[in-house]
Amino acid sequence: MKILMLTPYLPYPLLSGGQIRTYNLLKNLAKKHEITLFSFIRADEENAYKKELLKFCRRVETFKRRPAWSLVNILLAGLTPFPFLVSIYYSRTLRHAIEEELNKNDYHLIHSETFYVMPNIPKTNVPILLVEQTIEFLVYQHFTKTVFLPLRLLLSLDVGKIKFWEKFYWKRAKKVVAMSEADKDVMEDEVPHLDVDIVPNGVDTEEFFKIRRASSSRPTILFVGNFKWLQNRESVSILVKEVFPQITAKLPDAKLWIVGRYPTEDIKQYESPQVKISANVNDIKLAYANSDLLLAPIYGPGGTRYKILEAMASGLPVVTTSRGIEGLIAKDGKDVLVKDDPQSLAQSTIELLTNQKLAERLSQNGKKLVATGYNWKSISQKLNDLYLEVGKK
Repeated sequence: MKILMLTPYLPYPLLSGGQIRTYNLLKNLAKKHEITLFSFIRADEENAYKKELLKFCRRVETFKRRPAWSLVNILLAGLTPFPFLVSIYYSRTLRHAIEEELNKNDYHLIHSETFYVMPNIPKTNVPILLVEQTIEFLVYQHFTKTVFLPLRLLLSLDVGKIKFWEKFYWKRAKKVVAMSEADKDVMEDEVPHLDVDIVPNGVDTEEFFKIRRASSSRPTILFVGNFKWLQNRESVSILVKEVFPQITAKLPDAKLWIVGRYPTEDIKQYESPQVKISANVNDIKLAYANSDLLLAPIYGPGGTRYKILEAMASGLPVVTTSRGIEGLIAKDGKDVLVKDDPQSLAQSTIELLTNQKLAERLSQNGKKLVATGYNWKSISQKLNDLYLEVGKK
């Protein structure tokens, strides 16, 4: 089949969950389909990465995204029905390019990653498959609760616009793909009779199963997350201020290792003799290999949960919240430890660091879970089946 794929980012290098997902799907689907990729970039230097993607795509075209706080985006969000998120990615250049591409080539399917690039798709008879990596209005709705009242009212208006357009484009797509059963349930509650399927996230098991854990001289707790995302900034704040002090009260030698790109100035200030912050780890597998467990106090909705899956694939025991494990089929006490308040998270972390049998059991069970349910080959087959179902015959 001939597929036109639209993404809000170039799927290489593998610096975010979205990039990891799209890259691995492209790699596994390339032999079955002819894929043309249209992607946004933020800087011209990113064009150097196109050669890696041309291994799997017939053609790769990039389009420069405006800076988030550009005057154009502010005016679009303020003077049109579009929310700020959609305004950032609205591009006449991209829309004209898509229109020209569809006129010149007979595509069977348009694959859109995220709803907020869909306003760039002109009116067409080519069926659209929309993949929602997260339900955006829920993410922003959660964080409006954390700001002071006047700003909360302004943000709530924008969240309302996000919700309207997100649902609008769910209904425009011939098929919507969710990451989890939880997301699917929300979509079907919001839009009854919506056609939603699940294609979960995965892990490159061939790479992560190779990891050999190193013995550390002191208990090392790992947190992983890209700090462009609000959920990760909130999580690390709770971890440092509310959870980690309770752990060190019982285990004074414990060390917290925070690994993630784009840390804010507030996050950088958490660094201390017991808290290490690494913004540019070239190979995340090294972090998993040199830690004793992953601790992820996630409370915000959305996100791809790659840190959970990669840790389990690495044989690293995981402590997280019910929100953090949402959408994964992992079971509390068998594959991971799930607690929702800071005190319980700290207690479970201490238990894992002091109970080798429990840590080993979670390690082995986590690897088995990933092997059977979250490897990219089987996940790509699910998407392939949807291509064949939705695509124009």
